[in-house]
Amino acid sequence: MGEGGVARFPRESSGGSKREENLYLDYTEGLQRPSTPPLCLALDVPRTTRIVFMAHPALLALAVTLFSLAPAGPSRSAAVPNAYVSAPGGSVSSSALRGSVYSSALGGSVYSSAPGARGAADDTVRDFKKYFRKLKDSASRQEAVLTLLDVEAPDVVDALVPLLGDKDPEVARAAARVLSSFKERPPIDRLIAAFEEEKKDDVRIGLLQAMRDGGYKGLGEVVVESLQDRNWAIRRLCVLALAAGGDPAVAPSIAPLAEDEEPAVRCAVIDGLASLKAKDEALAAARAHLADEVWQVRASAISALGSVRDRDSIPLLIERLGLEEGRLISDVGESLDNLTGRTFGTRLKQWQSFWEAYGDRYQIPSDEELAKLRATQAERRKTYGAGGGTSFHGVETPSRSLLFVIDVSGSMEDLVVEKERFEGANYPSWARMDIVKTELASTIESLEPHVNFGIIAFATKTKRWKKTLVPANVINKESALDFVKRLEPLGGNSKADLAEVGLGAAANLGAGKTNTYGALSLALGLEDGGSHVKQDYLGEVDTIFFLSDGRPTHGKYIEPKEIGERITEANALRKVVLHTIAIGNFDKSFMKGLAENNGGVFVDLGK
Repeated sequence: MGEGGVARFPRESSGGSKREENLYLDYTEGLQRPSTPPLCLALDVPRTTRIVFMAHPALLALAVTLFSLAPAGPSRSAAVPNAYVSAPGGSVSSSALRGSVYSSALGGSVYSSAPGARGAADDTVRDFKKYFRKLKDSASRQEAVLTLLDVEAPDVVDALVPLLGDKDPEVARAAARVLSSFKERPPIDRLIAAFEEEKKDDVRIGLLQAMRDGGYKGLGEVVVESLQDRNWAIRRLCVLALAAGGDPAVAPSIAPLAEDEEPAVRCAVIDGLASLKAKDEALAAARAHLADEVWQVRASAISALGSVRDRDSIPLLIERLGLEEGRLISDVGESLDNLTGRTFGTRLKQWQSFWEAYGDRYQIPSDEELAKLRATQAERRKTYGAGGGTSFHGVETPSRSLLFVIDVSGSMEDLVVEKERFEGANYPSWARMDIVKTELASTIESLEPHVNFGIIAFATKTKRWKKTLVPANVINKESALDFVKRLEPLGGNSKADLAEVGLGAAANLGAGKTNTYGALSLALGLEDGGSHVKQDYLGEVDTIFFLSDGRPTHGKYIEPKEIGERITEANALRKVVLHTIAIGNFDKSFMKGLAENNGGVFVDLGK
């Protein structure tokens, strides 16, 4: 039988008990339109609790027409007027049923919170509760949780809240994803109530993540009260959840936490107030923490002053430009650029001269005026690190805490195709690995003694050059150059012949995969795949150069989208700038998004 619909008839027997009969209807291939959402038709009929009919819109249009034209009588009494159609988008009843169904059959959509739709939701949740406990493997359990996506029912909350504390973190993530997807108030309100009732920290954290990711409004006093929770991760997520709702009225509630003892909370408050455009609170918090002892908090303050645009922030940032060292110099320059439309970057003397000449009468440009200035200027990033710093593949940074993460998977032995892009640089060969090694060696040689740096090489496994960042003195640079010189692609095509003649161990093909997530998680100092509540998120690295030539093929996470989400989430605490440099047949959208979502620059070296 082809794709069709099912009608359920819960009938009362003579004894008063109920039994359910299903009637299936097949329809022809010519009527199938995969792009059209299925509709649900519910009819109230005598001695029948409900008929719920799932079918193609064209069939429903015909059915409703016949139903509405049928005369009242034995076959259709006047007591059978109620009909509902449901699908994503709205709801109708018998008075407007035909027009709505015809509209949907032609491409529109209607949705119902009518009894039929509620019954279908109830069935889905009931089946989930019945069968989920029988599933044992992680993939099946995750898939089962995701079947509840788009089910707008409070029962979904009740079913999934316990899973936020599941021992399998991927199942917990899937549950949080579903709980962040609601569009209607009943399940959202149930989510808030569940947070109020919950005692376990891991579950409360999952609920707050869902509220944050869903951007839910009206979270109520229960979330505001939890701003005083003993657990800093909960305080931080309360701030982020309230800010994600987009209501500036919450600003007075979260502003006092700008003085929280935990740096991550201070960052969240400053970032949240800036996102809300709560000008008074945001400016006060940011200006108070321009000299915070933790560089991540200063980074938040500098960024906030650049986004919440106010004239009086300009002299404060110019002063800060003369005090900062390393990467934050470029952050200050960027915020000053955002405020004024000028492109002096990190050149302190030019900013000082500008303010001395115009400060007493200067008015910051409006957003429209700033947009016009930007349209006529070179890309903002061209001044990144102007005035001195480290450059790797054309990306400059004044950072003093650098980490280079280099792909040595098997495909790095392949030759570049677009040789014209690499001519004149005196590379030992056209192999990707030789090009990368030459550029990295040149960068290491140019490092200033005040710069601390490190190197991670990765393929299937990861390997550090040193356990921590070390100063760029003559001894460490010689050691690093020797490490780079010995880097070779692992398990590449040249080793395939060995495997074919039975020398699989010598070929070492299994070592040459691309463990992108493993390399990035090691670079960020994550633990156990990256927990956002890890206490030592205040790492020494503030800038990472990540170079790779291929798609992820190995590791805890392989899907590029999932890797990007995990790394960006973890880096929200760390505030590390992540530059990505790609060569060969890479996933451009992944590498570009990774840089853009983590404050970095994406460079395409070519194939």
